[in-house]
Amino acid sequence: MSIVRRVCAVLLSAAALLGAVRLVAPATAGPDGEPPGVARQLAFLRAALDDGAGEDAQTLFPEGWFFAHALYGLARVELGLREPAGRREPALREARWALARLESPAGTAPFDPGLTPAYGIFWQGWTNWLRGGVLALQPADRRDPAEAARFAEASAAVGAAFDGSASPYLAAYPGQAWPVDSTVAIASLRLHDVLLPPRFAGTVTRWLDGVRQRLDSGTGLLPHRVDLATGAPAEVARATSQSVVQRFLVDVDPAFAREQYLRFRDRFVATPLGLGPAVREYPHGIDGPGDVDSGPLLLGVSLSATVVTLGAAQSQGDAALAGALANYGDLVGLPVDTPWTRRYAFGGLPVGDAFLAWSKTARPWVADPPDPPPATVRWWWRLPLLSVLLLAGVLLWLPDLLRLAGRRRSSSARPAAGRAAEPAGVGRLP
Repeated sequence: MSIVRRVCAVLLSAAALLGAVRLVAPATAGPDGEPPGVARQLAFLRAALDDGAGEDAQTLFPEGWFFAHALYGLARVELGLREPAGRREPALREARWALARLESPAGTAPFDPGLTPAYGIFWQGWTNWLRGGVLALQPADRRDPAEAARFAEASAAVGAAFDGSASPYLAAYPGQAWPVDSTVAIASLRLHDVLLPPRFAGTVTRWLDGVRQRLDSGTGLLPHRVDLATGAPAEVARATSQSVVQRFLVDVDPAFAREQYLRFRDRFVATPLGLGPAVREYPHGIDGPGDVDSGPLLLGVSLSATVVTLGAAQSQGDAALAGALANYGDLVGLPVDTPWTRRYAFGGLPVGDAFLAWSKTARPWVADPPDPPPATVRWWWRLPLLSVLLLAGVLLWLPDLLRLAGRRRSSSARPAAGRAAEPAGVGRLP
């Protein structure tokens, strides 16, 4: 074997071994533990945001800057809530920093202040959810009064907008509405009623009634896009919005959320080429184009929806699917670790790290953790991938292994042939 081929063989074998470890090592920690590597991932993300990662994400899709900061702040809240009250100050500081960015001129710039509520339901819902997270990090008797008042004021504006609408789905941009955005906003009202004196039970009930009357007829799920005036479905359910809906709906109505989650899992989770679970952008039996939200579709699979579904599964107690998606992501996401940071895709897409960190820390904020649903991912799902890794690990060694095996066969055959040629009695004891 030449030196070059030997070096390549060693590197390929090491990469295959590392892939196998990432495929079997725990990559999630459930609703209470700290997911492996997420704290270091957030350290990388904060530095990247300081270096302009939000501006870079904005060139990729219209909410790129917003999501990079919002999900960073929400993941900080998630980790902080896992800490004792006396150790939450770092998480609170970072969540407040992210919230201030969302409320800054840069955070509101892509959105229309003339909508009802101001800046549209997308901006209002996500921002209000983070406001609630900031309050949740603080002991009830020591919450900042100004932050509590701002959360109450913003929630009132969101609630009034829903109460005054004939449709359960409010505008995110002029003339355009996506049910996922209203789902996040309604969840923020439910969070308000847990943290502050309740006032939005009627709003939430009316919203749920309106949603049930306007489900996508093909899947029984919330549609991807709707007519703004009526809320009637205008586009079939799609995974880029469904994965977020399933993350938040559990905090709105756990029973309805479980029904919707099982429908979503049945119609969107797939195993392309038999190599692990992934999430289709369109339901089984329907193909369609990708866009800026879904990203390029490979065999119908959306990588962004697959990442966010990890969080939806974990919020629903579906540890089998969440763990499988996390392990698969650790295999194909090419994470790079240092003692202080972790970054996926070699750090080339920090907004992707934001989505993954937020998904790995998922758990309900309002509802109790639900019972696990029937598992659809079995222990042996890794076997095809492990077989591919094993083959990759030995591939460049095969010529040498075959030569070595041939030499052993040859050397074991020569003595036998020599004995057969000896005259009778030679070499034998009388």
